[in-house]
Amino acid sequence: MHHKPAEIAARFDVPARFVDALPYGSGHINDTYLSRWNRRGACVQYIIQRVNHQVFKEPARLMDNIDRVTRHLRRKLEAVPGANPERECLSILRTVDGALVHCDDQGDYWRMYNYVDGTRTYDICTAPHQAYEAAKAFGRFQRLVADLPGDRLHDTIPYFHHTPRRLKALERAVHEDSHGRYAEAREAVDFVFSRNEFASVVTAGLERGVLPERITHNDTKLNNVLMDDKTDRAVCVIDLDTVMNGSALYDFGDMVRTCARTSVEDERDLGKVQVNLDAFEALARGYLEGAAGFLNPAEVELLVASGRLITLTIGIRFLTDFLSGDVYFKVHRPGHNLDRARVHFRLVAEMEKLEARMQALVDRAASWTSTHSGSHEHRPHSV
Repeated sequence: MHHKPAEIAARFDVPARFVDALPYGSGHINDTYLSRWNRRGACVQYIIQRVNHQVFKEPARLMDNIDRVTRHLRRKLEAVPGANPERECLSILRTVDGALVHCDDQGDYWRMYNYVDGTRTYDICTAPHQAYEAAKAFGRFQRLVADLPGDRLHDTIPYFHHTPRRLKALERAVHEDSHGRYAEAREAVDFVFSRNEFASVVTAGLERGVLPERITHNDTKLNNVLMDDKTDRAVCVIDLDTVMNGSALYDFGDMVRTCARTSVEDERDLGKVQVNLDAFEALARGYLEGAAGFLNPAEVELLVASGRLITLTIGIRFLTDFLSGDVYFKVHRPGHNLDRARVHFRLVAEMEKLEARMQALVDRAASWTSTHSGSHEHRPHSV
């Protein structure tokens, strides 16, 4: 698909002259460009992005969520000594008509954000410090938006992390077996169905009110946190498309899935799939520090389980897509989605074996956080 960023750029109220725009980032959902502009002889940059409305069905509601959250974050950051809201919070540029998003003649939806200079992202966690910084940033994000006023946020993808509903979808895919793949995937299917009861550990808590509904990010990959080029510390949480109401445990669980895994997501040699306990401890410490004072005891108690739950949930999604003919996730080889599912289920099995050790690490992190709870938000830390 060929886009014309210059034409899109002209639809936004930017106090500068457009120069050019090039594809940017490694995302698989939206199309992103880094644009350059001339402002009185100085080069300034902005992100131009096409919202994938096949995934996000209501872009206007999605942007309303992001606008509310970012404005609230900015107000909260302005009250934090030493904070820099211009770098620590995304800013939406409005269209010349004052709208949050522009719909072009092709029916595509476009938006613009500020570009945060002097930052980088990491696709793979190579050091515990990176896990710590990302987890602290996501925990802090949850804490700062916890008191967002007004109505409940829109569900941009309804039931996104609802594991029981994902199980139902898998059951339908197995029953239909539309592509004759069940025999190949039978062992993986049996693994999932043997954990049916565990699948409702968070949703049941939410329904009973034991677990509170929070505003959460819901896509807490390492590369959704901008890190400072010089200090390698977290600067800004990005990719807010899935920010909506859910459980805080979804965010921590997805961090464990992505940052504490020793292999790539589609590794065929399952012997390489293990839990990096150093990274897990860094995640627990960073998250509990960033979210200090806002989690309840039931949430802290389920942190270890949340890693298994979200890993199982994403594995179910890959397995369901494999059985359905690879209609959602992009694949690059036969059986690609089944390989991804198997990695996730092996990681779940490894977490089950390590449950006691992981719980001890969470307990230690919680103790450390309670002891150091008086530390300033912007004081440098190390892991």
